[in-house]
Amino acid sequence: MASNSWTLEIPSPVAAPRLFRAAVMDWHNLAPKVASHVVTSAHPVEGDGGVGSVRQFNFTSFMPFSFMKEKLESLDVDKCECKSTLVEGGGIGVAVETAASHIKVEPAAGGGSVVKVESTYKLLPGVDVKGEEVKAKEAVTAIFKGAEAYLVANPDAYN
Repeated sequence: MASNSWTLEIPSPVAAPRLFRAAVMDWHNLAPKVASHVVTSAHPVEGDGGVGSVRQFNFTSFMPFSFMKEKLESLDVDKCECKSTLVEGGGIGVAVETAASHIKVEPAAGGGSVVKVESTYKLLPGVDVKGEEVKAKEAVTAIFKGAEAYLVANPDAYN
């Protein structure tokens, strides 16, 4: 079966490096504080935050699954870019065979940034995920808007 994918762009008034550090690099610490309606807790499972590291996120009933573990496959902090794959939870083995995301936070004219997200996934045979893409985009948007609100309210954070 062919892979499916979706893309999303989220504009932000926050500079790319700050938003990347908060919403991607340190999201396991920040998420339960700023998105507690979605993420109940999160923690590193293995590694030091670099390539090969695995993080687990535990979710509220807002999400269709209770947790997910993601592995960092590539990271370029200077370019505010990373790729990760889903290794456990998040519908793996239930709805999807594989899932990966590519996040890049690019500087925008005027000092803000644009978050570019590409998600690719391969469904298990016979699985229909109508509506799940919309939920996934809403969840990703909530992550970055939550981090953005925190950064705007705390101008000294993640500098």
